[in-house]
Amino acid sequence: MVINATSSAGRLMDELARTEINAMPVAFHFRVWLNGVLPPLDCSFQEVSGIEQTMQTEDVVCGGENRFVYKLPTGMHQNNLVLKRGIATLASPLYLWCRSVLEGGLSIPIVPMGIHVHLLNADRLPVRAWMFHDAYPVKWSVDAFNATKNDVVIESIELAYLHSTRVL
Repeated sequence: MVINATSSAGRLMDELARTEINAMPVAFHFRVWLNGVLPPLDCSFQEVSGIEQTMQTEDVVCGGENRFVYKLPTGMHQNNLVLKRGIATLASPLYLWCRSVLEGGLSIPIVPMGIHVHLLNADRLPVRAWMFHDAYPVKWSVDAFNATKNDVVIESIELAYLHSTRVL
C-alpha cells in the first residue's frame, strides 16, 4: 500500500490554515477593556489607533571617517493611544475619569488606569491582545458639528501610557 505523502501534507496544511493560530484577525472586530470598568460599560469604540512603538536613535559621526554614520539607540517612543466612539453620556465612567484628569487642573492626583485592546475572532474570543500600562487621558475632543451631514457625533480620547505589552 502506497501513501500519498503530498496529498496528506496538503490536507494537513489546509487544516492548519483554517485554525485560529494561523487565521489573520480582522481589524473591525475588537474590544477595549478598562481596568476597574466592567464590560460592556464604556467598552464600545468605533476606532482604536496609536498602537506603535519606535526605537529612537542618535546619529554619531566617527571622526576622520566620513563614510559612516552610526545610529545608536537612545530609548523607546510610544504614540498616544486614541479611542474614538459616539459621544458618551455624563454618567460614563470613562468620561468622568477624563473629566477629573483634564478639568481638575492637576489639583486632583491623576489616577492611571490599565487599558486592554483585544482583536476578536468570529466567536468573540481574543486572538490578539495588548495591555497599555498606567494610561491617563491627555486630550479629549469632539468632531465638528455640521448641519449638512447626518453623522453621529464622535468623541476622541487620547491616552498617554507608560509602556505597552502584547499579551496574545
